[in-house]
Parts: sequence; C-alpha cells; structure tokens
Amino acid sequence: MNRQKLVSQIRRYVPYNEQEEADKALILNWIEKNDDAFLRDNVVAHMTASAWVVDKDRSKVLMVYHNIYHSWSWLGGHADGETDLLAVAIREVKEEAGISDVRSVSEEIFSLESLTVDGHVKKGRYVSSHLHLNVTYLLEADSEEQVSVKADENSGVAWFTPEEALKKSTEPWFVERVYAKLVEKTKSWR
Repeated sequence: MNRQKLVSQIRRYVPYNEQEEADKALILNWIEKNDDAFLRDNVVAHMTASAWVVDKDRSKVLMVYHNIYHSWSWLGGHADGETDLLAVAIREVKEEAGISDVRSVSEEIFSLESLTVDGHVKKGRYVSSHLHLNVTYLLEADSEEQVSVKADENSGVAWFTPEEALKKSTEPWFVERVYAKLVEKTKSWR
C-alpha cells in the first residue's frame, strides 16, 4: 500500500467516537505535512500500527507483557518507513508473539489513536517523549498455536477473555480509551 492509498483509507474511515474523530484529523494533518511521518527519525511523532488479535470465535484476545510499560498490552510497532500498516501489524504480531498463522479479519482500519509515549531507555539509549500516531487492525489467530516471548520487548504472551484483558492492563488511559473501545467494537465485527 502506498502512502496516498493509506491517506485515502484514513479519510474514508468513520470514527467510532470523539477520540477517534480528533485523532483522525491529527493523523491526516501529520502525514500530509511531514515527509518523515513514517520514520522514527521524526522524534515528535511517527506512524505506528497495532493489532487487536482475537481468536476465531472472538472469545479471547492475545496480549503481551510489555517490558518498557510493565503492563499487558496489545501488539504492534513502528512503521519504520513502511506505509502498508496492515503488513506492519501482522509482522509485529508474528515477531512479538512468535506465531505464524495470523490473518486480517478485514483490510479496513479497525481504529485510530494518538498515543503518548513517555521518555524511556531502549537498547541503552534514552528516547524522548513523543507521539505514536497509530492505525489499528483487527487480526485473527489460533489461540491453540504455541506462543513465545520476544525477550527484548516482552516477558509474557497470553490469551485472555476480553474482560480479563481489561483487568490485566495497568495503564488506565489505555484500558478506558483504547482497549474498552476495541472490546466493544469487536462485538460488532463478526
């Protein structure tokens, strides 16, 4: 997917709530005004892709225990120059959870978020606080497939019921504004 196709897809996306409406405008403006919007070199904000991974009957959600945030969270990562954010989301799930059989429920965007990232140390280097301008996709995987941690990023990979997933995360804003929204939206995506 090229940059313009992604921009068109974001433009067509119908926001689920006020948060997504505001973040959609922010993301579109950032992509249109910053040639390096898809690169970490842009230290103010850059594009990322996340995956809300569910099992076939939507009774479980795949989460990882994130080493930097010390919380159970969804999977995803940096675009690093790639504009096919669905491919980024799928790649990140495979890398972070060690699974091979993951597929998109739809190629359409599942949600949009502007996410604050506090300053932290990664690979021995300080990374200043910045924004992740995020596109989320709904993906499906087999909850019986063996999972494995990616030690430099997470220290746990597990399937939870949606209700358990909300309780496992220790990041209140994510639980309230992102994960609860994704759980609710998943119910209508059969």
